[in-house]
Amino acid sequence: MTRASKPSLTLMARAACLALTAPVLLAQAQEAAPKLERVEITGSSIKRLEGEQALPVQTIKREEIAKAGVTTAAELLKNISAAAANLGDGASISDNTGGQRGFNGANLRGVGVSSTLVLLNGRRLANFASPGDAAGVDLNSIPAGAIQRVEVLKDGASAIYGTDAIGGVINFITRQDYSGIDLAAYASGTQEGGAGKRTFTISGGSGDLQRDGYNVFATLDVQALDALRSTQREFIQERPLTETVPYYLSSRPYPGNIRLASNAGARAEQLAAINAAGYTFNGKPYTQRTLNLFAPACNPPASVYAPTQIGAEACGYDYMADTEIYPKSDKLSFLTRGVMKLGEGRQLFGEVLMARADTEYVLSPNPTTLSGMTWSAVNAFLPKPVSNGRTFEIRFRAKELGNRTNEVRSDANRVVVGTTGTVFGDWDYTAALSHAQNKVADRYVDGYFKFNELLDAVRAGKINPFGPSPESSRGLIESLRVDDVARRSEGTTSGLDLKLTGSLAQLEGGDLGLAVGAELRRETQRFTPSALLISNNIGGDRDSTGTSPAPEATNYGRNITSAYAELSAPLSKQLELQAALRADHYEKVGSSVNPKLGLRYQPSKAVVIRGSAGTGFRAPTFSELYRPATYGTSPAFLYDAVYDAFDQYPTEKVANPDLKPEKSKQFSLGIAFEPSSTSLVSVDYWQIRKTDVISDLSGKIILENAERYASYIKRDPADDYPTLILRKENQGGLKTSGIDLEARWRSAATDMGRFGLNFSGTYVMHYQRQFGSAEPYLENAGRFLQDQVIQRWRHRLSADWDFGPLSLTLANSYFSAYTDDSYLPGTEPRQVKAYSLWDLSGSYRFNERLSVRAGIQNLLNTAPPFSNQSYYFLSTFDPTYTDPRGRNFFVSLNFKLR
Repeated sequence: MTRASKPSLTLMARAACLALTAPVLLAQAQEAAPKLERVEITGSSIKRLEGEQALPVQTIKREEIAKAGVTTAAELLKNISAAAANLGDGASISDNTGGQRGFNGANLRGVGVSSTLVLLNGRRLANFASPGDAAGVDLNSIPAGAIQRVEVLKDGASAIYGTDAIGGVINFITRQDYSGIDLAAYASGTQEGGAGKRTFTISGGSGDLQRDGYNVFATLDVQALDALRSTQREFIQERPLTETVPYYLSSRPYPGNIRLASNAGARAEQLAAINAAGYTFNGKPYTQRTLNLFAPACNPPASVYAPTQIGAEACGYDYMADTEIYPKSDKLSFLTRGVMKLGEGRQLFGEVLMARADTEYVLSPNPTTLSGMTWSAVNAFLPKPVSNGRTFEIRFRAKELGNRTNEVRSDANRVVVGTTGTVFGDWDYTAALSHAQNKVADRYVDGYFKFNELLDAVRAGKINPFGPSPESSRGLIESLRVDDVARRSEGTTSGLDLKLTGSLAQLEGGDLGLAVGAELRRETQRFTPSALLISNNIGGDRDSTGTSPAPEATNYGRNITSAYAELSAPLSKQLELQAALRADHYEKVGSSVNPKLGLRYQPSKAVVIRGSAGTGFRAPTFSELYRPATYGTSPAFLYDAVYDAFDQYPTEKVANPDLKPEKSKQFSLGIAFEPSSTSLVSVDYWQIRKTDVISDLSGKIILENAERYASYIKRDPADDYPTLILRKENQGGLKTSGIDLEARWRSAATDMGRFGLNFSGTYVMHYQRQFGSAEPYLENAGRFLQDQVIQRWRHRLSADWDFGPLSLTLANSYFSAYTDDSYLPGTEPRQVKAYSLWDLSGSYRFNERLSVRAGIQNLLNTAPPFSNQSYYFLSTFDPTYTDPRGRNFFVSLNFKLR
């Protein structure tokens, strides 16, 4: 175990001194400038009037969130066109994302969850604690009922917020200075059943900061979400794997397949014995190595006859016929915030967040392979006994042990205590201490079993791999079940941040503003595997090769010290220069200095031209550097030319302590046009380039280049069956660019009411990825490539009508068509259809206290378009951007006491 190093008091002192010293010297020579009522906008530490920044910021207000009928931060991401390939419940339903079940992560620009910074009221929360492929804030920990607005900075802002904000920043801002009580209830149900939801929120605040000198606000938010089984959706039933993507069928059905000896002579003996026992397949003798003595009847709808893929005499398994596509979840969050005046312009503030999410993931029964089987052990379960001394394999679904079920509990909390005020005349300061924690417990409650004991029981003839076991074996089967918190993880982020802002001088266009700050942050991550997991005896989570070391408990920590300065120089009434510089030092990783330049030119009141350029730096995460090996199967069904078959091959995910940081360069240029006070149109070009991208080679690339990447494959000496080694590496580059468009309009009041339009769209011009330093750049825009799709075009459009107490909203979310994925050699590319969802909602305000809203999401009951993708466990559609719930009806009630 690696011990976490202790925080450095020297570094803390240096950070504090840096934040405090510079403005003191500068302020002594300056006269106090008139203080303006300005606010801090995401993307800058200098207070300014809204709209003055040089960076593109999308703001989503509380009312817009209510109109969309969304109740979670993860659902809200679908309304942000700059977000692509987000990590939602559908994508994290299995452990193929690296053991991070329960993690919902944001992904701006599609450059990675680890490169998107999520803030709550401008400060960090702890990352999702489970070690895995992504590092970021779990959106389940955001208190949805407390959100006042969301500010999305679509330009990388590492010089202001941190080196990991390469893709951008999402800042969830809660209600502040609120007085009164709000009660809100929400319920929804789908037309086809499943995935229902109930929520209840109570919010209360007391005190007026200006009048009473204090304000205290608190929100309690409770949510319950129902599961959705694949059997509850027609579009899943209409897409059986046998007819759509038969090469994704599993070779482990129920009743199980028998795989005979690899040696030709031994196999001939076994086949002769089977045929001599009186078995025939459609009236002919058995001839194949893989066979099923119950084929072709098999056991539909999950176990099916698939001669072209599994074998002419065997059965396949359609796992999509027996799984859940939307998890059951219970969420509870509490947030309270208080502010108190201390006199002389000073304030004391504090914030406490506590959130819990319990999510249950249910997959198909465990695909299991048992070797060393004898006919004497299974003859009692066969229609006719077979007499032969040779051993064989049985590949089957452990159906009697239940569907694989994981209960994931994620606890998140954060405490912030700070003070604001004025020093040195008119310089504003902010200082705060914060501590955030995330704990995750992944409990195996069904479908997992003690592997060695199951193997012994089947070899002893006590458990039937072809059908129901004898009643006398019920107790034995129950004793094999695993109910174990296999993985416990804990992560913390503690910080001290100091900031001073003020004016250095008067320029022609206004104040020469300066902000300087420093931050000392302490990050830790602890992982504790259970004794059962360490024993490598959990069926469904084990190293099947038996050659790798057991997982170990780990405990890592590091200090990050940062200092930054930001300058706002209005050179004239029309032209403003913005500049920032940030220096970071990551313990055991290295240092980096990242500049950012911005320009804002306003030739008239109606037109603003803005641009920015900067660099970024993302240090490797603890998981990427140190996490113990994890075992699973390839998320995609892959073809191996050596083994000559499609399968979900075993994988071993491996960290790399020698990783270098990722580096990036960002650029944006845009124009905003405001023809009237009630309308705005903006167009922004953006570009991001990353080098030394941290990733692992995909299994597809490894197997397609088996000679080049031979060191990434462990092969079984008996039959060359591969296990893929997925090792974190600095793999090359990523280049992406595109255009954002935003527009809003609101009419004047008329006899017919007021009308409004809101539009946000993103067009991706290029998204080029390099999978390994020896690989070429490949275009991902408009194409599913390896592990994700980046649509060329995505938008959110809404039209509003307000007529007195009545309000109606019609909205559209759109994702353009793209070239599908295909793992089948020689197949022609196909197109995935565009995905367009219409939502309708309306509200009625009875009085100042009571209002009701009702709506229909997915008004036309549009099913997710068919896709070949199989990177994610769920097949025949892509769970990263589609909604399998179908038409969904919701109603909400809001009652206010002021």
